[in-house]
Amino acid sequence: MTSGKMPLILDHPMSGDAMQVDLDDVDDLFGDGAPLALPPRPTSKRLRQRLDDLRERGCCQCIAWSKTGTIASITPDGQQLQLRYIRAENKDAAFSLSEPATITPWSSLPGGPLVHLTWGPANSELAVIDAVGRVLILGFQVNLNRPLLSRRWDSDPLDDSQSIVGTYWLHPMAVTNPRSPPYTPSYAPAVRNGNGNNYNFQMSPIISTGPWHPHPNRSALICITTSGMLKMLWGQNNGKIEETTLELENATTVEDQITHAAACSDRTKTLMIGMATACKQLRVVQVGINWNIPKPDGTQSVPPGNHSLNPTLSKRHLAVTSWFEPSSSDSHLDPSMSKITHIEMLPAILNGPTKEWSPVAVLTVRSIVPEPNSPYSQEVQSIIDRWELLSDQQQTVNSAFEQLGTRRNIVGSTPPNGSRLKKLEPVVVNKVVIAVNLVNFGKVICFTYNDGSVEYRDRFTMIELYREANLDRINSILDAGFSQSGEPSCLQMALSPTNFSLVQLCEDGQMKWHSINYTLTDVGSINEAQVSALVAGFTISTAQAASHGANIDDILAVARNFASKETFAVDWVKTMMQMMKITVDYTEDAPHDHLIKNSALQMCLSIMNYLGWKGDSKPRQAWGKLSMLALNLRNIVIMITLSSNPIPINKSTMTPLDEPEAVSALAGCVKWSTDLLCWLCDSLFCLFDDANFMSLLKHNQSAPMMAYLNSQNEIALHLVLCSATRGLLSAVCRRITLLDTFSTRAISWYETRERSNPNSNPSDPRAAAHAALYAAYQRIRRYTSSALIKADEFDKLLTGLGTDIRSAYNTALAVLGEQPARAANNQQPQNQNAPGASQEAIARGRQHCELSMLLLQAPPPFFVSVVDKFFNKELKEFRARSEVAKLYFADYSILEINDGPRTLAKRKASGVRVDLFKRIEISRKPGSGLSAPGGNNKGQIPWRACARCASVMEDLAMVNHKPGLSFLLRQQNNCSCGGRMAILPQEEARHH
Repeated sequence: MTSGKMPLILDHPMSGDAMQVDLDDVDDLFGDGAPLALPPRPTSKRLRQRLDDLRERGCCQCIAWSKTGTIASITPDGQQLQLRYIRAENKDAAFSLSEPATITPWSSLPGGPLVHLTWGPANSELAVIDAVGRVLILGFQVNLNRPLLSRRWDSDPLDDSQSIVGTYWLHPMAVTNPRSPPYTPSYAPAVRNGNGNNYNFQMSPIISTGPWHPHPNRSALICITTSGMLKMLWGQNNGKIEETTLELENATTVEDQITHAAACSDRTKTLMIGMATACKQLRVVQVGINWNIPKPDGTQSVPPGNHSLNPTLSKRHLAVTSWFEPSSSDSHLDPSMSKITHIEMLPAILNGPTKEWSPVAVLTVRSIVPEPNSPYSQEVQSIIDRWELLSDQQQTVNSAFEQLGTRRNIVGSTPPNGSRLKKLEPVVVNKVVIAVNLVNFGKVICFTYNDGSVEYRDRFTMIELYREANLDRINSILDAGFSQSGEPSCLQMALSPTNFSLVQLCEDGQMKWHSINYTLTDVGSINEAQVSALVAGFTISTAQAASHGANIDDILAVARNFASKETFAVDWVKTMMQMMKITVDYTEDAPHDHLIKNSALQMCLSIMNYLGWKGDSKPRQAWGKLSMLALNLRNIVIMITLSSNPIPINKSTMTPLDEPEAVSALAGCVKWSTDLLCWLCDSLFCLFDDANFMSLLKHNQSAPMMAYLNSQNEIALHLVLCSATRGLLSAVCRRITLLDTFSTRAISWYETRERSNPNSNPSDPRAAAHAALYAAYQRIRRYTSSALIKADEFDKLLTGLGTDIRSAYNTALAVLGEQPARAANNQQPQNQNAPGASQEAIARGRQHCELSMLLLQAPPPFFVSVVDKFFNKELKEFRARSEVAKLYFADYSILEINDGPRTLAKRKASGVRVDLFKRIEISRKPGSGLSAPGGNNKGQIPWRACARCASVMEDLAMVNHKPGLSFLLRQQNNCSCGGRMAILPQEEARHH
């Protein structure tokens, strides 16, 4: 009940009119005029305990979400580690939080319970820290929920003075143009053009600040202990993790001990360390890292692999101040007011327009909750304090500073360089802060609270951001009409790397996952302007995630809500390809390597593949089918290519082609690929026999033809017309041909050897290995020789079509190159760039056409004549040489491309899946007899499943350790769609 005007109607008034009683007048009867209000809900014991933990030590984060998708958490008793991830469900393709996988890669915990988790920015490394500061490092390069041990903690001391109060991972080195500083592209904001629905993306470079590990894609872990020691754990060239230390402070008494510490990189390529002490001092120390790498010849900065690293650390005390200065009015306040719960270092940021760097800043949080029996009226509060690190004079870091590794400053001496900490106006929030995160390149600070709310504030002004939608200028997906929050009674929270979702540990011990929510309007009533804003927001977020190498599964989880909007998915991918300048034009005879290595194109195909998939029991969208086939073709091309790579073993070399298990897996890939060629030809032949379709080839426009193909859910024509998918088909044809040739030679060699040694001992291990390898090569030869469509002949058909398409492009787009050429000639009569400008304009035109076809939109009108010629000449001749009837009645179930209702029902009832690696049918259904060629049941082998598209494969790495197969399996760490793989529990795999 409040003090608002709420009338009370008497049931039996004395007069005809009802009597109204004002609650404000009732309040006055008691003489104080105070509104009636319920007392605040008392703070729970669990939240109080959590605050005590935060005040006691700077490192006590028990939930952490990695860039690659693993969610790690510590069990309540601190004895075990739990691993989760979000995964797409087979039934409806919606994402959900997986069940935890509990691991204990230690026999005992003599150092006390686990207290802190922190993920590295590279190689999916997780540091697990216990109460006395021992550090265990796990690697998740292969599976989301089964790590490999990278560093043991057995040699770390069992000493309370070594307990860790702050951690920081070095940023991985950005590999960019050596002539320019390393940077990460920022694609925000997206600004709407006037009253239209188009957006301009204002891309700007964010300068990356060191220090870095000298090897790309490697990092180093910085730890600060309560005694003031800095430890750097870093990877040597041989993969071993080593340790380098530096004494920051000589904390010999309890008052001198460090309670909280944080670090950030600086534009001087050094680290800035902020430390809060028990005596309420705030200290800032600058730390330099010298990796002692000899200057290499030329411009290459990466040290040779055989050169051992030997880093040294140096320090410089910059500033000191008090982080708490009580006033006379604070005497009655809770003692916790003088205790820090969080500390963060805010790095310097380059202001683009002014070209000036902002100062480094220190942020601390103090959270106060009222005591249960306190006589004073207190509210829950969090006080956010900030200090800027200022210099009294313009300073530069002398190059000799990096050589100071053997020198030491006098601990506690006055900072010699005149730096000072300037206190800024504090911010007070009537909630309990449970986590602080820097987002958007350090420009925005994210605060999460115990009531489940999430708050974003500008790093400089501390103004709250994203409180309402702003479709005119989108800096974040939240500007497009989203809100973010969890559930109340929250103890800990971790944001995903994309900030699209969060996981929280509630007071009841439950772990819960929450995505951002669209609150602007109902999804079913979204208008065109709102769809355009959604596309802009998703484009910015996805491009940013790609630049950081972050997993985008939770972005896809939110996008699933809008997949029913007809243009959303296609517009999203199209906008992203245009903004990121992703190459999709492979019309020219470029090497297939460029196409295969186009990871940005793979990401776009993966988005289309996921959004086109609605679950295993529902048909796919046509563009989802095309993407699925393209991703699988790319994966097979990579696998066959790598099979011929030499592997050094004991001063000799071998290739995967020398192992029967690897060759057997390649045989499955050959079977899948030849079946795809047969299905593709059958689909084209059906179009050839379709009088309605053939009549459309006499039109001058391609729109009628495209409309008819869409009505038939037909993608075969686009697979051969689009240069990217045509290139993948050609690449797989050529690799099948090479494998066929190699198999023929291998079979001949083994048969010749058998004839020359008729009395060889069958029990000889080498003879058994040769027999197994001979049988595997026979499988490949059998698949290629019995294929209804020969790979080399189909490649010739594609080559002829590609030639006609290039010719059509050059003729039809020549007009696009004339205007740039004339403009270049007018500027300078002898301009040598005129032909280049003309070709560049034609290339842009081709890119536009190829992008439309890749998204199953209508090809350019001049393609109609190319298609007409292809069907009535080349394809007609090819069809005359083919067995059309056998192609029509062939079984293409291995492709999982036919999705009629009866086919889907039969597939679901059988429980049969296609192994992503070996391309054979496998099943966990009892009595199926499937799992390996020949019907051998290997149901005991665990399954790995893709978290994004639910594809599965057997976990052969657990049962086979041969070098050739292991080499190929290492290339299968991710799914063909780019999603991460996870081990499925046997019970879950049975229903997968």
